[in-house]
Amino acid sequence: MCAPATSDSDRLRYRLLTGPDDSTFCERVSAALDDGYVLYGSPGVSVGPDGSVVVAQAVVLP
Repeated sequence: MCAPATSDSDRLRYRLLTGPDDSTFCERVSAALDDGYVLYGSPGVSVGPDGSVVVAQAVVLP
């Protein structure tokens, strides 16, 4: 997981956000969109053997 940028010059052109499928993950994706990123591709979903759901979403700077 990429750490948030501390300044505009630290912003990565590509980020892959991952985490449990919960409201916190949605808030992180929303914050990246508010920061100027756009979605790149479809989200990925993985289900662990214990039934836990992990999601991933790539975002890029235009």
